[in-house]
Amino acid sequence: MIAESIFLIPNGTFFVELIVVFVILILVTRYILPPLNKAIESRQEKIRTSLELAEQARAEAAAAGDERLKVLAQARDQAREIVASAQATADQVRAEAGGRGQQEYERIVASATVEVETARQRAVDEASARIGEIVFDLVGKIVGREVDQQAHQDLVREAVAALNAEAQNGASR
Repeated sequence: MIAESIFLIPNGTFFVELIVVFVILILVTRYILPPLNKAIESRQEKIRTSLELAEQARAEAAAAGDERLKVLAQARDQAREIVASAQATADQVRAEAGGRGQQEYERIVASATVEVETARQRAVDEASARIGEIVFDLVGKIVGREVDQQAHQDLVREAVAALNAEAQNGASR
C-alpha cells in the first residue's frame, strides 16, 4: 500500500496517458501542423511580396519625385527664356517706336522749316513790294515829279535781291 500511495511510480494509467499523448502528437504533426505551416508560409510570402511591392513603390515614388523636379526645373528654364524673349521683344518694340518717333520728329521739323522758309520768303516779298510802293511814293513826293516806273522796278529788284542775299547769309549762320 505504500507502493500505491507513491505517485512517482508509474502504473497502467501512466502508460495509457503516454500513448494518448504520442497519438495526439502524431495527429497534430500529421494533420494540424502542415496546414498551419502552409498558412504561415503563405502569410510570410504575402508579407515578403508586400514589402517588395512597397520598396518598388518607394523607388518609383522617388524616381517620380526626381522626374517631377526635373520637369519643374525645365519649366522654370522655359519661363526664364520666355521672360527674356518678351523683354527683348519689348526692348525692340521700344527702340522701333523711338526710331519712328525720331523720324516723325525730323519730318515735322523739316516740314516746319520749309513752312517757315516759305512764310519768310512771302513776308520778304510782301515787304519788298510794300517798301517799293512806299519808296516810289516817297521819291515822288521828295522829287516833286513823277519817277520813271521802269527805273523804279529795277531799283526794287536790286533791293529785293540784296534782302534775299542778306536773309540767306543770316539763315546759314
